[in-house]
Parts: sequence; structure tokens; C-alpha cells
Amino acid sequence: MTPLLQAVHVIAVLIWIGGVAFVTIIVFPMIIRMENSMEKVFFFQGVEHRFAKIAKVCVVITGLTGGELLRSSGKWHLICAPHGMGVTMMVTMWTLYAMVLLFEGRLFKVIFKGEAQHDTAKIFKRLSTFHWVILLLSIFTVFMGVYNAHGG
Repeated sequence: MTPLLQAVHVIAVLIWIGGVAFVTIIVFPMIIRMENSMEKVFFFQGVEHRFAKIAKVCVVITGLTGGELLRSSGKWHLICAPHGMGVTMMVTMWTLYAMVLLFEGRLFKVIFKGEAQHDTAKIFKRLSTFHWVILLLSIFTVFMGVYNAHGG
């Protein structure tokens, strides 16, 4: 059962973080180059709305499989332990993404009101920067998880 859980877990993470990479590396530069503010907003909302559904499913699958892998292996004790940095980072990043996806609607209302109505370029630059930070943290987390899992 563990190899199947691990495979499902890795595929869910692959789709989820791969999607974040696509949005960060491909979609945001396209949006930033657009001239029309409303076009930027509609394009972003269309892509983000579709990807959010996929991301939510992947985050749930990742959480369920990751939790079961920790339970079945008895490795819950690694969370916050010096030699459990990979596990701690994975749980932390999962929690961060889960919170962002859970409160996504509220976040967008805050992001796209007030200042965003007047300066979408500034807002999308901030969102792009946020995505780059999250993507780099995610890649480092995957690296640490794999590194620690294989004796590092």
C-alpha cells in the first residue's frame, strides 16, 4: 500500500507545484505584458479560477496521502525535529497552500479592490513576486523532502 500512496502523493504534488510553476513562469509574464487592465484581470481570473479547482483537488490528495504516509511509517515525530527538516517543510508548505486556497475568494476581493482598480500593473507585479517566492519555497521543499527521504 505504501508504494501506491507514495506514487499518488508524488503525482498530486507534481501536478500542483507544476501548475504553480506554469502560472508563475508562463502566465504572469503574459499578463504583465498585456496593455488593457480589464483584459489582465479577466485573463488572470479565468486561468486562476480553472487552476484553483485542480490545485484544491491536488492539495487535498497530497494532504490525505501525506498524512497517511506519516501515520503508517510512524514518522510524525520528525515534524519540527532537526533531522526532520524535509517533513517539517512539506507539512508547512501544505498548510500554507491549504490556507491560501481556502481563503482564495476573500484574498481576491482584497487584492482587486481599491488600488487594483487604478493600478493593475502594480498588483500583478506583486502577485507575480508572491508566486515566485512560493514557487521557489515549493521547489526547495520538494528538494529537501526527497533529499531527507533518501538519507540526506
